[in-house]
Formats: sequence, C-alpha cells, structure tokens
Amino acid sequence: MMPVVLFIMAGLTFFFPVQAYAFADGNPDGTIEGIWEGTLKFSGMELQLVFTISHNPDNTLTATYDVPEQNVKGAPVDKIAFADKKLRLEILPIEGVFEGILSEDGAKIDGKWTQGGMELPLVLERTQSKPEIRRPQEPKAPFPYKSEEAAYENTDANIRLAGTLTLPSAERTFPAVLLLSGSGAQDRDETVFSHRPFLVLADHLTRKGIAVLRVDDRGVGGSTGNFDEATATDYAADAEAGVAYLKGRKEIKGESIGLIGHSEGGIIASMVATQLPDVAFIVLIASPGLPIKEMEASGRISALKTKGASKSLIDKSLALQESLFAVIRQNTDGQIVRNEFTSLITEYFNELTEEERTTAGISEENLEVYIQNQFQRLHSPWFRFYLPFDPGKVLQKVTCPVLTINGEKDVQVKAKENLQAIERALKTGGNNNYYVKELSDLNHLLQTAETGDISEYAKIEETISPTALQLITDWILKQIQ
Repeated sequence: MMPVVLFIMAGLTFFFPVQAYAFADGNPDGTIEGIWEGTLKFSGMELQLVFTISHNPDNTLTATYDVPEQNVKGAPVDKIAFADKKLRLEILPIEGVFEGILSEDGAKIDGKWTQGGMELPLVLERTQSKPEIRRPQEPKAPFPYKSEEAAYENTDANIRLAGTLTLPSAERTFPAVLLLSGSGAQDRDETVFSHRPFLVLADHLTRKGIAVLRVDDRGVGGSTGNFDEATATDYAADAEAGVAYLKGRKEIKGESIGLIGHSEGGIIASMVATQLPDVAFIVLIASPGLPIKEMEASGRISALKTKGASKSLIDKSLALQESLFAVIRQNTDGQIVRNEFTSLITEYFNELTEEERTTAGISEENLEVYIQNQFQRLHSPWFRFYLPFDPGKVLQKVTCPVLTINGEKDVQVKAKENLQAIERALKTGGNNNYYVKELSDLNHLLQTAETGDISEYAKIEETISPTALQLITDWILKQIQ
C-alpha cells in the first residue's frame, strides 16, 4: 500500500496517495540543511509534518518528508528551491506546496502550506531528531502463533482479495473470525493515525486460541477491484468470500466461524449473517443501529458541539445537510448535483458569521475544496446506497448470537442511541441471544479518551482498550464452547 497524507476536513476523511517521483534540482545552501518539524491545524485537527533537507553528492538539495500520524516515512519531496532565505517544497502527487522564509537565526521557517485550493499557515522549527509516535500495543515478533499470507477470489466480482491469516500453533482445528473494517479504503490492519487496531485485535485473539483473517479492502493493498464504485452489497459479497475461504481451511472449525465488524463493518457483518445461516456469531464494534440519515445528523451535531458551535451554526449546518440530501435523492446527473451543491453551500457560507466559519472550518480559501469534498462523498455509489438505509431492518433478520459494544465517548457513532436501536431491532426480530455493552471513557476506536474527538486519535498511545479486548475475547470463547 502506498503511503498517504491525510487531511480531516469538516468531519470527513480524505486520503491522497503519494507516489515516488524523481527529485528535481535545488539551490545549495548549508543553512537550510537539517530536520524541520511543524503542525498543520484545521477544524480542530492537527497533522504533524517533518521535512528532512540535505545535499546530494553533486551539491544539489534533496528532501524527504514524514507524516508520523499516517506512518509515512521518508517520502520524496519532488522539487526544492532555496535562495535569499526563501524555501519552496513541492510534492507533486498530492499537489502540496510549502513556501516559507528562514528566520535570521536559522531556527524556524515561517510560511504556508497549500494543497488542493486550501491554504494553511505552517511554521517549521529546526529539531535534532524526528519525533516518534509510541504505539506500545503493537505486537512484535517472535509470535507464539503462525502468520501467513492469504488470498482468495470473489468469483462473481472477478476480484482477488488478499490478507493475513493468523493461526494458533497447536495441531488441531480452531474457531475463527473474519474482521470487517469501517468506512473508507482500509488496509488489512485498519491503519489509522499510525494505529493498527486489527493487527492488535488479531494478535490478542490468536493468542487465546482463535484464528483470525484480516483482509485489505477491494482496491487496497494486495486486493484487486475498484473501491470507489463499491457499495455495502459489494463489501458483503467480499466478506462471504472470506467466510468460504475459512471454511476451506483444514485448520478451521467450519461450524465456529464468526464475524467482527467495526463501524460500517458491523453493518456488513449483519448483512452477511442474514445470508449465511451458519455464521456462528457476530461482534458489532461501534456499529450504527439508527437509519443512516439520522446517523449523519447525529454525527454532525456531535462534531460541531465538540468544537463549541452555537445552536445557530448547528441549525444552519443541519439545514444544509438536508438540502444536499434532497439533491442526491432527486438527481443522478453529476453535473447537476455539482451545480446544486455549489449554490447551496455558497449560500450557506455567506450566511455564516466569521466566528461560525472558523468553527465550521470553512474559509474563502477552502470553500471550493469543501464543495468538491461534499460532492465526491455524497454523490458516490457508496453514499447513495446508504442514504435510505436502515441497519435495524437487517438486524431484525439476524438469528445468531450478537455482541454489540460501543465507547461512551464515541462522537462518530453515538453510543446510547445506537446501542438501543440495535437491541430494539434484535428483540423485534425475536433474537434473545445478544449482549449489549457501553464502555466507559472509550472513543470510536475503543481507545481510552478524554473527549472522544477525532483529533485525539493520533495523540493517544493506546490502540484498543485492554478491557474491550478482554470482553470481546471472553464473549467469543463462550459462544464456541
């Protein structure tokens, strides 16, 4: 998987791939050599950038950059120019540019970062070493279990899915789980902000005698297919192919295969469980139970409240959201949708006060970027599928045992209302074999958090709460006795 630079804008996540390009010539000047560190701030988010500048043997300048939160290390800067204390760095694949002026004492570079029409202040300061992000739960070899590459086909879609299968070392058959990731193009470890929650979860479960299959999403890493055109129905078909793969392994107990879904992955787990009656159990982690339209509104309110938004801003934002949804329901033509979005969002922006614009994370400079991001997300096949979708209708058909857990401080999938909706749906469908638990002080990733806001994810060293890991493991072991 290629490294990525990630920006979070107005509660949405966007990934920009970084490819290797040949380095262009620069102007040599020894005063600019060294390690430079700065932090981009946007809509309550922070993203650390680290540039390392040095000389080539021919005395031209060269540079690389790191994004610690995204585990990007040593990615090439494509163009660098330094003269008269003015520095310019260009990263072509992401259309990122830094321009700044070196201070008289040579200790900092005061400048700006530009990307995709957005301009943000960025001050780089000289440092002696690159910062390291601690992830103490990350498992390290040697492991007391087997780990191997896995690959299988979704024959109906003609795609190849690739992942990792971890197996306990004993010579017998084992229960197994397939891990299903949340929304966005996810790798097999569900990597986010340099956390690898599925790697941590797989390690914990396999040490307890449970085989685990974790897989790159279609179009990601070793998996083929087109992620951008896929919907939940496609992801469910990919998951069914994963279950079939596990059933074909001699080390796996075919009657003891379950699914663990995080966030959107919980929806997929429920869909698969209704199609494959021999799924032994499902675990829903921070999974939506409310209709997606209600989820979108709840998520927007929560994100704005975390940023201290006024009731006026929240009301205006919800009104905009409903107007955009109406456009999606009424139109499928991309150009019409784009034009309507431009009109509605511009009108919304013009009605905001300066303080509201700051809280909402929208400015004159990034308005076009904001419009394009909203268009790309809401006009996608993925969102069009989900807009009328109600997870409860699927959950009513689930008959296998269900564990559903959520963090009390989850701002993306609010715990109480979604857990209640899931329990209500299971009861309505006649399924009494379930356990619902809200976990104190945990966020959407099941990290121990202070506020639960997305901006904390990278700063928290814990990847998954040990309490949550133990709860999941103990519950699964009870189902397969």
